[in-house]
Amino acid sequence: MDYQKPMNNGIGFLSIPLFFFFVSSLAWSQSDKLKTLIKKDYNFTKIGRMHVDLEFDYETNRAKTLELAKRNNWKLKETLPGGKKIELQEVGEDGSPIFYETYAEGASQVSRANALHTNGIMELDLDGEGMQVGVWDAGVVRTTHQEYDVRATIADGSEDVDAHATLVTGSIISSGIKKEAKGVAYRANVLSHDWTRDKLEVTEAAANGLLLSNHSYGIKTDRVPDWYFGSYIKVAQDWDRIMFNAPYYLMVTAAGNAQNRNDNEAPIYGTSRDGFDVLLGFTLAKNGLTVAGANTKIDRNGNLKEADVSAYSSFGPVDDGRIKPDLAGNGSSILSTSSTNDTSYNVSSGTSMAAPGVTGSLLLLQQYNEQLYGSYLKAATLKGLALHTADDIAKKGPDYKMGWGVINAKTAAEVLLNKEFSTHISEDTLAEGDTFTMTVEANGSETLMASISWTDPESEFLNRGILNDKTAALVNDLDIRISQDGKTFFPWKLNPAQAGAPATQGDNLVDPFERVEIPGAKGSYTITVTHKGTIKNASQDFSLIVSGVAITQCSVTTPEGIALSDASREELQIYWDDIVDGLYEVQFKKASDKNWITDYATSNSIVLTDLIENQDYEIRLRTFCSQNIASEYTMEYQFTFLGEDTVVGDLDNYEALNLSSELNFSVYPNPAVDQITLNTEVSDTAMYRIISASGIELKLGEAKSAKINVSDLATGIYILQLQDFGVKKSAKFYKD
Repeated sequence: MDYQKPMNNGIGFLSIPLFFFFVSSLAWSQSDKLKTLIKKDYNFTKIGRMHVDLEFDYETNRAKTLELAKRNNWKLKETLPGGKKIELQEVGEDGSPIFYETYAEGASQVSRANALHTNGIMELDLDGEGMQVGVWDAGVVRTTHQEYDVRATIADGSEDVDAHATLVTGSIISSGIKKEAKGVAYRANVLSHDWTRDKLEVTEAAANGLLLSNHSYGIKTDRVPDWYFGSYIKVAQDWDRIMFNAPYYLMVTAAGNAQNRNDNEAPIYGTSRDGFDVLLGFTLAKNGLTVAGANTKIDRNGNLKEADVSAYSSFGPVDDGRIKPDLAGNGSSILSTSSTNDTSYNVSSGTSMAAPGVTGSLLLLQQYNEQLYGSYLKAATLKGLALHTADDIAKKGPDYKMGWGVINAKTAAEVLLNKEFSTHISEDTLAEGDTFTMTVEANGSETLMASISWTDPESEFLNRGILNDKTAALVNDLDIRISQDGKTFFPWKLNPAQAGAPATQGDNLVDPFERVEIPGAKGSYTITVTHKGTIKNASQDFSLIVSGVAITQCSVTTPEGIALSDASREELQIYWDDIVDGLYEVQFKKASDKNWITDYATSNSIVLTDLIENQDYEIRLRTFCSQNIASEYTMEYQFTFLGEDTVVGDLDNYEALNLSSELNFSVYPNPAVDQITLNTEVSDTAMYRIISASGIELKLGEAKSAKINVSDLATGIYILQLQDFGVKKSAKFYKD
């Protein structure tokens, strides 16, 4: 039977793909919240039409591929010595056979994702639980491996269990039964697929809420003509189209391991021995994230001390000058799960192993943003965040070897946390002819940096055989500038004709990501976003990320000068010293209650209502400078409400008047490791509480023992609070 492309009659040609999307969402969706977001923001008509087009292209090209393979005696599949798998995927428009190969030759510390884990430096307890990530590879994962529990699922019905797919999957989600093999997002779920119908399956998964997918494979470099290298061809166009129509979905792909293969005899720069211009296919898609391999040295605090590109990792540029790879991750000697049996492991190197470390890190950042703000980031924002915060190495600015540098999930998480305090993150739209402006104040302690990132429409231009064609694939050319007192600061850019030279600053005409940096910035600056020419579709969504700014004048300072005033029969006013731009959280309760009542104030006072006479109350406060940036709580003050006879005035004085004695103490050792000891005597009824720096009660018990176990606490600062005969005092200690 001939395969015929359905006609768009405006009535029902999308019914089959759309039906599949909505039915499969029951099994694939990440959460009800994400399903709602997808249905609200996605154009399912466009996605359905794209799915039909891709299905038609696949069937047509597959028939042509099989016919040419038979005629030319091409092998459809090969397994090379060492286990590398190769498969004939399709035929290029020029008739060249396109073979896919895995990018392993034989990661969480380098990406700084471990700072986000339980007991990590940032104490965020991020682990990927409840999150989903897609893995497409030569085959599917061994789902029964002991590291996965039930978190790895074969999503396309494939039965070809593959060693490479199992290595990649383990780098993302291994639980850490073998500590050295622990994955970056070690409680996440993987949906495993083989690469045969990757574009079709990704379209379906993205429509159903998939945020990220990992692709540690690509076109085999020794089986295509030289003009393919660095070219924007149909496979890159298809992936750009998928990501444009599903703007929350981001493809992460390995750059490849062709640096020293000398397969491109006519690179756009230098000679084949220099290693430049060996990227192919979907690694050159504008909207995806392409990952190089790096050798790094990281100190115990997560700081990058040294970094250089791995000896195998493929270099850019794209022929039009775009910056590819986008960034780098660790791909050297990675221990991960093996498909030999359910308890086997193996060590592998290559960009195949660098990519999943980045993918897992990005998944944790999505999890963190949802925890902080109740939503996921668009793909352009997530990609922009990764490039904005990557660790620059050696030469300033990006390069064609490791892009913007080595991924730093810790810094990226800090940018998310500090949103609207010292950073700004927004998802905006620029209409044709419009200009976006924003005035910011440099905080004086960091480099002022502003980035724009956008998911660009697929280009109608395709290279069909021209060697090193520099025609730009960028469709909507947005521009960011920062200005102050008549001086304009420009973004970074690279020149493919001088691929080994340092980056310069000027008008970037080719990249859908632009970053401007101003070291030592002081004072006010204006950020401007504009566009050149006409905008396809009349508007372009873009993401803006700014760091090194003072969004608010608020100081993260614990409130002081807390006092009582204006007591009436059932009400009492509390006031404190004002903090500029501060928002205040006030917690109070009966002294005998366990749970606090929380209220908020935008000024430095609040009225407590429905109070009971002759009742003891406790109160504490803290300052919020943004949604997630807060000071420590004050000490817990106790007072007796006596209606109109309540003693008013400063609560520190109130405590001195009403408490018969003071409890002064400290703890040792400090820093502590397994236990702390009190250096004061307490009564048999004395109680202690251990409270985190964010005000969460972690431990409660009798203090008479004097020795308190803290071995189960994460590294960080804590408050130990004692209460004895109505006297309440606190001391800080550090858990090492």
